Amino acid sequence: MGMTRPQKSINGVSTKWVSLLCIASFFFGVLVVNRLWAIPDPAKVDGEVSSVKQRESITVHPTVDCDKASQETSVQSGDILSQVSQTHNVIMTLDKTISLLEMQLAAARSAKADSGEGSPEVTKSGSENLERQKVFFVMGIMTAFSSRKRRDSIRENWLPKGEELKKLETEKGIVIRFVVGHSASPGGVLDRTIDAEDEQHKDFLRLNHIEGYHELSSKTQIYFSMAVAKWDADFYIKVDDDVHINLGMVGSTLARHRSKPRIYIGCMKSGPVLAQKGVKYHEPEYWKFGEEGNKYFRHATGQIYAISKDLATYISVNRHILHRYANEDVSLGSWFIGLDVEHIDDRSLCCGTPPGKMDICLIIIL
Repeated sequence: MGMTRPQKSINGVSTKWVSLLCIASFFFGVLVVNRLWAIPDPAKVDGEVSSVKQRESITVHPTVDCDKASQETSVQSGDILSQVSQTHNVIMTLDKTISLLEMQLAAARSAKADSGEGSPEVTKSGSENLERQKVFFVMGIMTAFSSRKRRDSIRENWLPKGEELKKLETEKGIVIRFVVGHSASPGGVLDRTIDAEDEQHKDFLRLNHIEGYHELSSKTQIYFSMAVAKWDADFYIKVDDDVHINLGMVGSTLARHRSKPRIYIGCMKSGPVLAQKGVKYHEPEYWKFGEEGNKYFRHATGQIYAISKDLATYISVNRHILHRYANEDVSLGSWFIGLDVEHIDDRSLCCGTPPGKMDICLIIIL
């Protein structure tokens, strides 16, 4: 009863050893499987390594066709610069167009205020029409009430009369007018005399301006304002009534500079600033030009000069703030200081005064 039962054997192997063998086989199998999962396929590993290295190489050191990249960069840069240049040109063109329209509108309003007759740019409906008669040049002959003999001499020598004057305007685009204001007593004898002369010849441009020798700078400003408002000209000319000219030579001279935007043509000089009182051409504001004995800035003599449309419009728009010196030609030159203006010194426009005769220039004939 108290004795241990002996274990049965299976084909000579005890049950105990069979159990141990099974347990050992199980652990051996687990060990082998774990090792197989932990060790990757060498071929696959090599492929993955190569793929990773290739990606890193592309990322860090991308393959670039230098010539092709350079060409593409150059083309792209050229396209960008071209587009920028075109855009800049368009903006500049629009800016100039807007500025021109603004100046024309301001000139028309200024002329309306000066003349008191209403602007020629205003239609019946009240809307402003910026269309003006297109001409080659407008020539204003500065004259005075007492200069009837000078005007008749001009008409007899070089200024067409009547229908010929109209034909010159319509066929050649050349407008010529005697420029005069009114007396200190509007409607008086002097004004009626000019009205009668204008009725006969139809060659006056009347200004809302009181005539006077010391008011020539103001008269010049008003003349340009009126001329710009009435005519769309390439050039605007101022001439004294003691000068005879050759219209063909004037037209040829201006035609050479027709394509330039801001032109100031005349017999250029820069004479001394006269500080002494009582002398002709005395400059009361001589102190503005520095020390006594200094010279004026470069400007055209007053007998005859021409300015392009942009400059005439500039004067028209800004005339209320442009300073007027004692001498009209000095005033005109001062208005262009600081502007991008081309001064053309044409010596054929330099006039001399022979004893007892009118001023004569090289392009000017008696």
